[in-house]
Amino acid sequence: MDVKIKELSFEAVSEAVADILRISETTLPEDTINALNRAAETESDPIAKAQLEAILKNIEIAGAKSVPICQDTGIFIFFVEIGRELCLNFDLEGAVRDGCAKATAQIPLRPNVVDPLTRHNTQNNLGDGLPEINWTFAPGKNLKITVAPKGAGSENMSVLKMFTPTEIPKIKEFIVKTVMDAGGKPCPPVILGIGIGGSFNQSAKLAKEALLEDLRDPNNPDSGYDDYEKEILDAINALGIGCMGLGGDTTALSVRIKKASCHTASLPVAVNIQCWANRHASAVYEGGNR
Repeated sequence: MDVKIKELSFEAVSEAVADILRISETTLPEDTINALNRAAETESDPIAKAQLEAILKNIEIAGAKSVPICQDTGIFIFFVEIGRELCLNFDLEGAVRDGCAKATAQIPLRPNVVDPLTRHNTQNNLGDGLPEINWTFAPGKNLKITVAPKGAGSENMSVLKMFTPTEIPKIKEFIVKTVMDAGGKPCPPVILGIGIGGSFNQSAKLAKEALLEDLRDPNNPDSGYDDYEKEILDAINALGIGCMGLGGDTTALSVRIKKASCHTASLPVAVNIQCWANRHASAVYEGGNR
């Protein structure tokens, strides 16, 4: 359920950002919990089944106590959709940053943001270029702010490769090998966001955006990529890496693909791996749409 922003002001947006960070860090979306439950119910390996049940219990306790699901509370990735007719008289980016610092202190969240070379920690999860804010525009007067905290364990296993147009058949092999090489490091069962096309950096953004898509039940198709996503998912689960890398039937809960047109001589493919804690939440201001 989205958090409602009742008024457009610096403080209201800051509070909403702190709220969605609390929600995303202490609970998981229903589709992710459903996918974990399906995996636990169908798992044939007793060790993997016990691990999945422990994950579900962990989610239950975190929600009840309003504490982070994982000690790695991640860096904060935002997707902000602004209505073209919306009038703002305050610093929206500043309000988002203020909400991040507020949530870090109040929840509290582990301060993860450091300078890339000196490794100096800001202690408030703010830094140069962080939080990452992706801006898009839409018709009307609405504002939607989505946060997707991203931990290092899964992010470090993510890969981008520039293919040539003749190598389309190799994409599936590349994705499966990426998961195989990652093994248990990203805390499987994982969710895969795949970005195909665009430019070098655009494919990576597409892959991250794909992680916001609903984790559909593979038995209930709903997108144009159903067959391809399921083919990749089946190949990954056949690896037998399993929950936490200890073996089992489910190495990945879902594969989601987003694409963009690309240069005729280029074919970028990005694999953004997410751990089982596919955290995200949104806040919405409803100003009206035409």
